[in-house]
Amino acid sequence: MFIEVLVLSAVAGLLGALLGLGGGIVIVPGLTLLMGVPIRYAVGASIVSVIATSSGAAAAYVRGGIANLRIAIALEVATTVGALSGAFLAGHVSARVLYVVFGLLLAYSAIALLGRLTVEVPGEVPQDPLANRLGLSGQYYDRVLDQRVPYSATAVLPGGAMMYVAGVLSGLLGIGSGSFKVLAMDIIMRLPMKVSTATSNFMIGVTAAASAGVYFARGDIHPLITAPVALGVLAGAWGGTHVMQRLHNVTIRKLFIPVLAITAVEMIVRGLHV
Repeated sequence: MFIEVLVLSAVAGLLGALLGLGGGIVIVPGLTLLMGVPIRYAVGASIVSVIATSSGAAAAYVRGGIANLRIAIALEVATTVGALSGAFLAGHVSARVLYVVFGLLLAYSAIALLGRLTVEVPGEVPQDPLANRLGLSGQYYDRVLDQRVPYSATAVLPGGAMMYVAGVLSGLLGIGSGSFKVLAMDIIMRLPMKVSTATSNFMIGVTAAASAGVYFARGDIHPLITAPVALGVLAGAWGGTHVMQRLHNVTIRKLFIPVLAITAVEMIVRGLHV
């Protein structure tokens, strides 16, 4: 079982580093459905996998200049406030309704993302005074295009609102919100897809680290399960950072859309208790 968990976790880490989602979307169903691990231990391992993915990928992305720390820190404020709001509202709002609503929102976002399927780099975007004031711009070297790609964020307030929604989702439903973060940066703020996924990788580690202590205190982090998960995810994330830098932004977006659609279906099905 150790080897099986290790391989599963490596795949999760690879996808997490590529798409900025963390490894939970693979870890939780893989451990519960394929290996019969109790859900509480699977979720605890998933939290650790997100931290491992972020640790393995974010460092490489920051060193390579792909992740934008100023954007990450600015948006993390909205996500944190949203997570606190979600934790406060938990128990007062029907989780079933929220799963369906957020699942439909993800499905709509996947359709909207199809409109940007062929966009390699954003090009000229509308000037945002708030983005200029906060310095939410940058550039990175794209190995595939063999050039430096400059970019500047736009629609910071709508993007921050989407980040707040992502935080509420995490606080209310106890699931990762990396998909919403990538969507906010790619569709709303018009950042390059590589910058969106790399910056999301940095952000999800901060969010997961804040909640990991709660899971540990509850005894949901089982060392015999979590250890191979952490090792596998870390190795997969390391490989994912090297693979991502050799892919086109269009290719990453094509990989992101089916994962987004699967997540949307999973949330709707969970909300309907099918």
